[in-house]
Amino acid sequence: MKLFVDVTGKSFMVTKEAIEKTDQNGRQKSERETGRPMWVTQVMALDETGGEMINVTTAGERPTVTVGSQVALFMLEALPWATNGRNGVAFRAADIKLAGASASK
Repeated sequence: MKLFVDVTGKSFMVTKEAIEKTDQNGRQKSERETGRPMWVTQVMALDETGGEMINVTTAGERPTVTVGSQVALFMLEALPWATNGRNGVAFRAADIKLAGASASK
């Protein structure tokens, strides 16, 4: 089951440009199904209740967004995880574009 996040009424601003998502050996990860390289972009999610920093993973070309840019996240998915007594939520999006742009997917 995929858990998509409703981004209606939320704004997103880039706080750290996209970097390679790496494995424990420092090699860039890629999608299992497609082999596309994976990237992590840090954004601040903001709504009427406040803000939160999240890291959003995408696959394909490196997102061309810069720090301070208002962006849109397309098909934002929440991925709960638990490992070795730790847990959290990871986020993945089909695409990250400057606010007002349309998704390339």
